[in-house]
This record gives sequence, C-alpha cells and structure tokens, in this order.
Amino acid sequence: LPNQFFTELRAQAEDHGIVIESMFTAHRELGGFFREEPGFVEVARKNFERYIEVGGILGASSVGSNPGAVMRDQFDLKDKGTATYIEHMKDLMHKAHEVGVDCLTIEPMSCLAEPPTLPGEMHSMGEELAAYHAAHADTASIGYCTDIAHGYVNSCGAVIHDHFELIDASLPHLAEIHLKNTDTRYDSTFGFTESNRERGIIDVPEVAERLHAKSDDIPRGTIIGYLEIGGPKLGRDYSDPLLEDQLRESLRYLKEAWR
Repeated sequence: LPNQFFTELRAQAEDHGIVIESMFTAHRELGGFFREEPGFVEVARKNFERYIEVGGILGASSVGSNPGAVMRDQFDLKDKGTATYIEHMKDLMHKAHEVGVDCLTIEPMSCLAEPPTLPGEMHSMGEELAAYHAAHADTASIGYCTDIAHGYVNSCGAVIHDHFELIDASLPHLAEIHLKNTDTRYDSTFGFTESNRERGIIDVPEVAERLHAKSDDIPRGTIIGYLEIGGPKLGRDYSDPLLEDQLRESLRYLKEAWR
C-alpha cells in the first residue's frame, strides 16, 4: 500500500482521539530467516523493513513479530536460522531508530520449531540483542511481547514449562503482553467471556498480581496489552454478528481484572 494510506489512517485515528502506540503482526510471513531456499531471507528482510517504515508513518513506538519457524523436517537448520534472524534484527534496530520507532518487539513462542520458546532461548536472544542496543546509540531497543497463555508442552504431551515459568523468563525484556485464554494443553486460543473463563486455565487477576509483584524485574513502567482471541468462524453471516459481543465481554473483563 502507498504511504498515503497510512498517513490517512493515522489522521483518522487522531480525529477519534486514538493513538497508534504499537503494532504487532497477526501472521508468520516474516519468518523467512529460517529458510534456505533462494529468496526467502531477502523477502523477509524487505517485508520487515517496510513493516517498520509503516510503524514510523503511523507514529507507533513499537513494532513487533515472532521470529519465524524452522521446518520440522529440517530441525538441523534451527541454530543457523536463529543466528540469521539475530543478525538481521541488529540491522533492523538501526532501521527502526531511523524512522522513529523506539522498540522492536519479539514474541516468545510455544514450540521448539519457533524460537525463542525455552527460558534459556529467551535469555540468550534477549541478552544478545539488548547488549547490541546498549553498544549502539543509533538503534531501537528490543523487548518481548509475551503471551500469557503460552506454555511449553513436549511431543509426549507433558507440560515442561507452564505459562508462569515462561512469563517469568521473559521479564528482563518484557515490553508487551498478549492477553488470551487457553486449555490445559495450551492448545486452543479463546477469550474471556463467561463461558470461556469456565473452560480456560488463564486467571488474569493472578497474572496481573504476579506482574505487579515482579515489577522490579520489568524494565518498562508501561506494558502494552493485546487481546488475542480466535473468535467465531469469520466470513459467515451466521457467525460474524457474534464477534462484537465476544470482544466487548472479554475487554470489559480484562479492564476490570487489571485494576
């Protein structure tokens, strides 16, 4: 899309008293850094640069995505792909600074194919990028956008790290959170309607209390929160009208629970 589209979008937001503070992708197309086929890394880099440019046009302080995924039949490429991603992120931190974006956010994921997932992976990636930022004044910082409903469950279905363990591992670099509900296997994604809360395992007041209790470990005073729900099946006349109530009920609950 041309720059004009985003300039007009920002103006419309401002006319309604809305500040576009943060952007986060709803897809994994930026994950070409883990692919070896010709062109994937270059396309991922080009898309990420344009994404950051759009953030600058919209006046966003942070722009984020998950790093991407290694193919499960090519797990031997994981370390190389992670290194490729980190090196491009260092360049992109300069790009973000140039266009006025203060922070690039990274979502820790919930399977070994999508690093960082394990606490050690979070620590390693976060520390390397934070050290690079500290050594280069002309870079944006990095931060984690942590999903409060991510846990690591191994191939046998055993919970190795629950959501609280993964939240704690992200705290030294925490900038944003994804707010969603899930089941005991960390499988499904849904919101916080009354029926959702009855079947879900995420206790939002407990998460909020934990973050408040550990606030000394969190580098930022303000945390951005994204409501993430699967919602009803979209694109159907019989289900589209259900989305509004699901969003409103979930948002009312979150606002009340976070007080």
